[in-house]
Amino acid sequence: MKYFITGGCGFLGSNLAAELIKRGEEVFLFDNLTRQGSVENLKWLKTLGSLHFFQSDIRSYHDVDRALLLSRPQVIFHFAGQVAMTTSIDNPRLDFETNVIGGNNVLEVVRKNLPETILIYSSTNKVYGDLDYLEYIETSTRYRARGYEQGFDESMGLDFRSPYGCSKGAIDQYMLDFSRLFGLRTVVFRHSSIFGGRQFSTFDQGWVGWFVQKALSQQKLRSGDSFTISGTGKQVRDVLFSSDLVNCYLSAVEKIDSVKGQVFNIGGGIENSLSLLELFKFLEHELSIQLSYTQLPWRQSDQKVFVANIEKAKQLLDWKPKIGKNEGLLNMIHWVRECI
Repeated sequence: MKYFITGGCGFLGSNLAAELIKRGEEVFLFDNLTRQGSVENLKWLKTLGSLHFFQSDIRSYHDVDRALLLSRPQVIFHFAGQVAMTTSIDNPRLDFETNVIGGNNVLEVVRKNLPETILIYSSTNKVYGDLDYLEYIETSTRYRARGYEQGFDESMGLDFRSPYGCSKGAIDQYMLDFSRLFGLRTVVFRHSSIFGGRQFSTFDQGWVGWFVQKALSQQKLRSGDSFTISGTGKQVRDVLFSSDLVNCYLSAVEKIDSVKGQVFNIGGGIENSLSLLELFKFLEHELSIQLSYTQLPWRQSDQKVFVANIEKAKQLLDWKPKIGKNEGLLNMIHWVRECI
């Protein structure tokens, strides 16, 4: 089969591409190579086997149209986008052009020319807003959302906040509506926190990898080298290792006839939830260090808690995470130590 991945040299795209190459599939990557680490990921992928690469911009309908008509894939994974909430606040126009126009470009080319192609979209938990209307219980290491002990399912009300939430949410809804109205075979995954190899984390995106980098730096230097956190450190996300997410996407392809037009909350689930403070405790124990950091005010539009209730994915996709948070963190430490 032919698989087309927008943002194919990013973290998720490169992990999925690597698995497809190993399976002997024909892989097409579409990326503008501006994201940190994308050039390195492309070089790495080329060592694994043959692939086709378009250095193109998702904001250009011409680029998207040309690449998709040349490749004519059976499956498209749409990952290209502006991925940081902080960047969306600093430059909301760029966020809109990349996420909304870019996503619509993909949908329109598929609608007009490739209506049987499977199209799976990487959305975000930010479509549910700040969740500031919920009641939170504060413990010594984390917040808990009262009444949502198993996490949040797909019935949560949409509440787009921040330019990032609006732009990702817009295409989230376009994907679902194009399935209803035009019969496209789309699936939407609303992600919690993903981490793993090939993730070149920055201060505003990829928090697990970023703090692993900071911890290893402090271990190496044996000095202050203080970093910053926003908020109390008790904010919670469920974390999912990259190989588990790859399996989730491939499960959706296999079961497309029963899941097309549907949305899934995807993450590690409540058993793999983690606060910043709990992550720091794990890193301090594993690396035999005492982390030094400075606390800043809360970031705008940050959620105190988001944990995905993944029961729907378990039932309809026959999928669940296989790598627990501790094993995943050890793998992440190893990758950062060896590759960054």
